[in-house]
Amino acid sequence: MNTLEFIVPCYNESEALPAFYEAVSKVFANLSGVAASLIFVDDGSRDSTLEAIKSIAEKDSSVKYISFSRNFGKEAAMLAGLKMSRADFVGIIDADLQHSPELIPEMLKAVADEGYDIAAARRVDRSGEAKLKSAFSRAFYKLINRISDAQIEEGAQDFRIMNRKVVNAIISMPEYNRFSKGIFSWVGFKTKWFEHENQKRVAGTTKWSFWKLFTYAADGIIGFSTAPLKLSLIVGTFTSLIGFLYALYTIVKTLIFGPDVNGYPSLICAILIIGGLVLISLGITGEYIARMYMEVKNRPDYIINETNIMPEIDE
Repeated sequence: MNTLEFIVPCYNESEALPAFYEAVSKVFANLSGVAASLIFVDDGSRDSTLEAIKSIAEKDSSVKYISFSRNFGKEAAMLAGLKMSRADFVGIIDADLQHSPELIPEMLKAVADEGYDIAAARRVDRSGEAKLKSAFSRAFYKLINRISDAQIEEGAQDFRIMNRKVVNAIISMPEYNRFSKGIFSWVGFKTKWFEHENQKRVAGTTKWSFWKLFTYAADGIIGFSTAPLKLSLIVGTFTSLIGFLYALYTIVKTLIFGPDVNGYPSLICAILIIGGLVLISLGITGEYIARMYMEVKNRPDYIINETNIMPEIDE
């Protein structure tokens, strides 16, 4: 019999976990030909999330959990689950029930019977979402698909089921600064997309502020494209050309009409614009250098405080 494990990243989700476990358990009970289970990853929650997970694990021996020593982020939580899973098929699903568990049977069928390597969900409805956030999200997908070789489906979510070879390919990538949406796309493989509408959280509040989404998008662009570096080079070259032409114009004008003391405001504007462009270019370069710095330090992506997953023993 094939095995299926769903990784559930959790950060302050104690209120949502009972409803989530009940909903997913009902779906698992109706699956045939596969033994399904859950791996909860407590990402350093500050509420009673870990206690709620342990309570579920005490009642259900198939439930596994990993608890971090502090909050390392959802990317680290997903990576930990992928590394600890030993199932034939591995899924990722959020604990807030914004990912529809009802899609699991169809997604499993796609990877188990239809020859797909990945079955992934993409959101097609953004009702209830702020217009600015929606516009920013659409712009991000258009931009990253133009400047990188990782083509990401608009509305793509972490909610998916993958076979073992895909999981092995993902965890073989040792990078510290991870952007899973890009990694899922970059590794390739045959993917079947499942469209679903936006769901409300069953409990609690979202952990993704606009600023966190912005920095996450910036991580994706920097992690999968060198276009920002090229852009700063192009802008710098264009600005220098304008400066050279303006200097030439000033010399010719002075030779013909004599010196002119006017132009102080335009000089200040030019200094501010050029100075701003220089700082932006340095900032972009600094972001790439910072990521190189984090990579070469070779720190672990996460630290496990406790888990009920037994390590594999080599025979």
